Amino acid sequence: MNTIEAIKTRRSCRAFKPDMPPKELIEQVCEAGTYAPTGMNRQSPIIIAVTNRELRDKLSAANAKIMGKDESFDPFYGAPAVLIVLADKDIRTEVYDGSLVMGTLMLAAHELGLGSCWIHRAKEEFETEEYKTVLRTLGISGEYEGIGHVALGYPAVTPPPASDRKQSYVTFVE
Repeated sequence: MNTIEAIKTRRSCRAFKPDMPPKELIEQVCEAGTYAPTGMNRQSPIIIAVTNRELRDKLSAANAKIMGKDESFDPFYGAPAVLIVLADKDIRTEVYDGSLVMGTLMLAAHELGLGSCWIHRAKEEFETEEYKTVLRTLGISGEYEGIGHVALGYPAVTPPPASDRKQSYVTFVE
């Protein structure tokens, strides 16, 4: 699969098999994320690969609560792994940098046969003292903004084809 084909065929996955992908595949996805472009190559984002079920479920409950749902609702759609992207708040391009990492992670996952979905509310989670403490427990110091979560795993269903692109998407000025 070439890059353009991966871009055109990747879809958000909202139904995952419970099987955890091998660590080697998750590492490949994360490594790809580290090559995403960042402002002045500052590499402000960090990626936290969560395969620990207890932490994954804790994140899910917190995310559901922020979303206004019952904590039994799973915003990660059953994905066994979650990649959290955070970016250094002192770098003014942190949201852009982190967003490029998110996109790169999802494209890499697709190329490796994994499903993924961007899940919001990482910003709100990591503004709480509870999740700042989680970062410190993991040995991560500094001030980080939550950019997003990538729900990651094997798709349980075949994704639909892409919808047609809107006619006004691109304007050429020649």
